[in-house]
Amino acid sequence: MKALFISNDPSIFDATSAARARMRTYAAHMEELHIISCANAQAKELQEEHLFLHPVHTSKLFRIRALTRSARAIITKYGIEVVSAQDPFEHGLAALQAVHGTKTRLHVQVHTDFLSPWFLRSSNWYNVRATFLNRYRRRIADRVLPQAAGIRAVSQRIKISLDSHYGSRIAYVSVIPIATPTDVPSPVKLPAHTFNFSLMAISRLEPEKRIEDILLALKLVVPRYKMVGLFVVGGGHERARLESLARSLDLEKQVVFLGERADAWGLLQSAQTFIQASAYEGYGRTFIEAALARVPIITTDVGIIGEVFRDHEEALVSPVANPKALALNIMSLIEDTRMRQELSMHAEAAAHTHLAGIGDLPNLIRDDLARTLPRL
Repeated sequence: MKALFISNDPSIFDATSAARARMRTYAAHMEELHIISCANAQAKELQEEHLFLHPVHTSKLFRIRALTRSARAIITKYGIEVVSAQDPFEHGLAALQAVHGTKTRLHVQVHTDFLSPWFLRSSNWYNVRATFLNRYRRRIADRVLPQAAGIRAVSQRIKISLDSHYGSRIAYVSVIPIATPTDVPSPVKLPAHTFNFSLMAISRLEPEKRIEDILLALKLVVPRYKMVGLFVVGGGHERARLESLARSLDLEKQVVFLGERADAWGLLQSAQTFIQASAYEGYGRTFIEAALARVPIITTDVGIIGEVFRDHEEALVSPVANPKALALNIMSLIEDTRMRQELSMHAEAAAHTHLAGIGDLPNLIRDDLARTLPRL
């Protein structure tokens, strides 16, 4: 089978990246795997055995058109049988346009829970732009998904929402989780601090991650437990606003922004609790990482929560946009050492069971793509 991925991950052009390693594994199970992605001017076309990488150099304004043209050229040149878009939005539209008028089949991956009501909700002025963009993306998905010959969701939550929303208008939705390494790294010491109970959030700092809810929760906890603190790992457009909010809440001594860290998983092992407050998630790989690191989890009800990790069994779960509920869960873990131990123990077991049940991921992905092809 000759497949083309339309990717949104330019790190595939880095020979040492985890994304490149995954693509090598997938390519080994196919006749040819071609990947296009927008990348910087230094990225070059290259081939590694069955893997072909094709950078696209363009601005965001012309991204869809450039990806479409590149994909169509590769389809024609190499005889591509199936094109898989990494999302049903801009990349899905480019894939749909590229296969139009050809015998090449369209496959779409869904990594985002875009049918969650929170995907379109704007509760704060700074999130208005993102909400308008998400409304546009929802309309694109409504156009792309019914024309796909195959759809891959990364969690049961997404599959259920797709089946409920689209019904018989879409192809069968397979559930294939995101690849997650199981080799837990050595612990990494946290920067010097005065906390005796450290929370850690690992996230892109974007509106949908709702880091502000964690700060508001911390504000409720600190008067009672003055030595609790929060480390925020990750970068994004929200960092300056969140730092300003921490100052306005008088939490400068309790919150440390660490920026993007390659050793985030190692740092997490030095914290007492992993916390996140996302409005929506497709999967949530950091849940698996926290569980494997034996760090108790406080989270909102998103991604694989409910599917892999259950409330008060493997994690403490709060409603979205509810800082008071987050605060109560934080205080519960501060006060109850046994609960922390049991949650982390049960979460680790659940993570191993989940990962063991996935099976051979490269073969699953190959077979899922092959399912879109006409049967002889």
